[in-house]
Amino acid sequence: MSMLAPTLQAFFTDRLVRQRNASPHTIAAYRDTIRLLLAFAAERTGKPPSSLQIDELDAPLIGAFLDHLEHDRGCGPRTRNARLAAIRSLYRYAALRHPEHAHTIERVLAIPTKRHERALVTFLTEPETNALIDAPDRSTWTGRRDHAMIMLAAQTGLRASELTTLACGDVHLGTGAHVSTLGKGRKQRITPLASTTATVLRAWLSEGAGQETEPLFPTSTGRRLTRHALERRLAKHATHAAERCLSLRSKKVTPHVLRHTAAMRLLHAGVDTTVIALWLGHEQAETTQIYLHADLTIKEQALARTTPINGKPGRYQPPDTLLAFLEAL
Repeated sequence: MSMLAPTLQAFFTDRLVRQRNASPHTIAAYRDTIRLLLAFAAERTGKPPSSLQIDELDAPLIGAFLDHLEHDRGCGPRTRNARLAAIRSLYRYAALRHPEHAHTIERVLAIPTKRHERALVTFLTEPETNALIDAPDRSTWTGRRDHAMIMLAAQTGLRASELTTLACGDVHLGTGAHVSTLGKGRKQRITPLASTTATVLRAWLSEGAGQETEPLFPTSTGRRLTRHALERRLAKHATHAAERCLSLRSKKVTPHVLRHTAAMRLLHAGVDTTVIALWLGHEQAETTQIYLHADLTIKEQALARTTPINGKPGRYQPPDTLLAFLEAL
């Protein structure tokens, strides 16, 4: 067994679990990245993963692996950068244990992230949101569950992981109704509930009558819904809702779209972006600026407050043939 194998094992058991107390989602993401990397390196070098040396996983091989993710596996720049972040974390830990490989590790850590375009966020309008909430068949148990789940997601903006891990005891429907979540970065967050949402959840809890530790939105067998199951349910109800709200046909409804919808509803209500950041559990308030870029209404209101510019129409005419060539590129 090479030196890489015990270092890799210690990275997960000592660094991530004991020192950083990383969440299961982080550990799973890092595990998948390293597993893909070792399989790629084994194919390239012809060695089993347990025999690979640190110097064999050098910057050219890591760069080839990142290219493989994009070109062969069809991953986007965001996924590439997330995989690179996991590799960097491993190599920073390896630098403390194996300073003799500092040159190789330093070159890997110097691999830059890839820049990418930031698409405007997709969100639902009020008619679209109402059509989606009304889509589940509330004469069935699963329909009533999905109705409560979609209403809660659209009003609170909870992440998919937060929504699926909610327990019955996380919902407080007394004075100051709210829901408690342990979100990304292990941050405890309390989100207030609207009266309509609290009423729907109260009826759902009275029907289920589950213990405080049991899932708030379980499957028919009493287990927690998975993220994929949540996405499938949303896609199904979005298809039905599109029959009465035609604009939904051009939108892909996901849990994150409902999160964006909750943020845009707050923004349209005049709520400050710093408050929206706290509401959504953003690490930095700057993250919430994406909703300002996506909201054309706010930009039109800002334009209406400004004085029109009295400019004369015209077109630039280059004075030289070489400049004309450059202008035409």
